[in-house]
Amino acid sequence: MEDEFWEFMEKLVSSTSIIIDRPKGSTHPHFPELTYPLDYGYLKDTKSTDGGGIDVWLGSLGSKKIDCFLATVDLHKMDSEIKLIVGCSQSEILTIQNFHKSHKMHSILIQRKK
Repeated sequence: MEDEFWEFMEKLVSSTSIIIDRPKGSTHPHFPELTYPLDYGYLKDTKSTDGGGIDVWLGSLGSKKIDCFLATVDLHKMDSEIKLIVGCSQSEILTIQNFHKSHKMHSILIQRKK
């Protein structure tokens, strides 16, 4: 059953385009002290709980492989979302987790069993 979930996640990512609207090194539009450590964007033609596309962190591995995602809580926006982590190394995943543990945000990593 769990394998099927991850297969669906892979189909979701592979069946659409990743739009990077906040490239690595750019700053958050409302919190300029927050700098994006990796490319950040969304899956085109998808919907998330905030009404926008499903959020994606894109790493340096050059693949659309998804082995994990974050469930986040943001007390500024008073919402919770998932953030897909695509093509990321272990060190990049740690960097993303740390990014989501600042400015009234927190997260938990959901990782695919190897």
